[in-house]
Amino acid sequence: MTFEFPDAVSNAVAEHPYPLLFATISGAHLYGFPSRDSDWDIRGVHVLPAREIFGLFESRDTVQQSVNSPIELDLVTHDARKFFGLLLKRNGYVLEQLYSPLIVKSTAEHEELNSIAKGCITRFHSHHYLGFAETQWGLFEGEQPRRIKPLLYTFRVLLTGIHLMNTGQVEANLLRLNNEFHLPYIEDLVARKTQGVEQSPLTEADLEFYKAEYRRLRAELELRSDRSALPESPSCKRELSDLLIRLRESQTYQGK
Repeated sequence: MTFEFPDAVSNAVAEHPYPLLFATISGAHLYGFPSRDSDWDIRGVHVLPAREIFGLFESRDTVQQSVNSPIELDLVTHDARKFFGLLLKRNGYVLEQLYSPLIVKSTAEHEELNSIAKGCITRFHSHHYLGFAETQWGLFEGEQPRRIKPLLYTFRVLLTGIHLMNTGQVEANLLRLNNEFHLPYIEDLVARKTQGVEQSPLTEADLEFYKAEYRRLRAELELRSDRSALPESPSCKRELSDLLIRLRESQTYQGK
C-alpha cells in the first residue's frame, strides 16, 4: 500500500539501536480513523545480536521510545524470539502488526514470516477480540462524556475478529471491513472521530442502539468462532524456530 509517512517516523526507524526485521504502523492510522492529532504507533521486530543473547549483560527484548516533537510517535519493537512466542499465544495484536499494510521497513525475512505466520492463526484468536471488545465497551460506558474512540475500537475489533474467523485473513481497517459488513453508522462515527467532534453528545436512544449492536456483533463473533474452519492450535512452531536460528546466525542481523 502506498502511504506517506512523516520524516520523524522514518527517522525513528532508521535510528533504531538494533537491526529490524520489519517496522509497520499500527493504531488509529491502521484502523482507518486517525484524527489530525493522532500519534503514530510504530510496531515491529528487532533481532538481538548473539553477543547480547549469550553475554552477561541484560538484553533488551523490548525497545520502547516515545517522541513528542515535531510529531507524537510511539515506537515499540520486540526481539524476534519474544515476538514469535506471542504469535504462538494467539495474540491478535502481533498478527495485526505483522500483516499491517502500512510498512515503514521490510526485509526478505519479513516476507518469509508473513507466510509462516499463517500457520499461527486459530479459531481461538476470537478470545483476543472478544476480550478487547469487552474492555473498550467498558471504557465507553464508564466515561462522561462518552467518547466515540472506544466505541469505534469496540466495533473495529469485533469486525476484525468475525472477518478472521470467516476467512483466516487479518484486516484491521474499519472502513474496509465495513465494505463487507455494511453497517450504516460506521462512516458517521469515523467522520466524527477524524473531524475532532468525537465528544459530541450521544442521546440515550443512541446508547441503547449501540449497546444492542455490541451484543449482536459479540454473539456473531462467538458463533463464527464455533463454526470456523480454522485450526485449534498453531502448526508453525518448527518453522518459526528455524527462522529464529537463521536470524541469529545471519551476519545481516549481527549489527549495523
